[in-house]
Amino acid sequence: MTLCFKKTLIRYLSCSIMAMLISAAAWITPAMAVEIDPATLTVPLNDTGEQITLSTEQLAKGQRQFNSSCAQCHVDGGTKTNPDIDLGPRTLALATPPRVSVESIVDYLEHPTTYDGLQSLAELHPSTARAEYFPKMRDLTEDDLTAIAGYILVQPKIVGDQWSGGKPNR
Repeated sequence: MTLCFKKTLIRYLSCSIMAMLISAAAWITPAMAVEIDPATLTVPLNDTGEQITLSTEQLAKGQRQFNSSCAQCHVDGGTKTNPDIDLGPRTLALATPPRVSVESIVDYLEHPTTYDGLQSLAELHPSTARAEYFPKMRDLTEDDLTAIAGYILVQPKIVGDQWSGGKPNR
């Protein structure tokens, strides 16, 4: 073997191993690594006070779907396009209508509106209503949307202020 070939082979193997490690790390998350108590997994189902306790599988599914469909703009619960409106509990509660339950967040993912609720954002914000514009939303089922909403509501309980882009009391 020539020296050049050996260096190329070593570089190729190093890159391959690194890619495998990164791929494996993407599927192993803190939420999956530890057991989460039921109180943490319990979130409002609707605005009438009903609650839902998510399974760890639903939470993991919500994380995968969120990372695939939402995290490009909503890294760690922040919002790249409008830093004043994040996905923290306080901000979601002040929206019109409030987005503090699984059903209200699913409604937003299906029919997004401005923060004051007065105008549709269906052509600007990814939604199932305009999936032809937003291919990542095209194949999301109601169960997927429920998992995403649950993930959004559970994250502040798990990571605290880090979820809303590091803004306290959000």
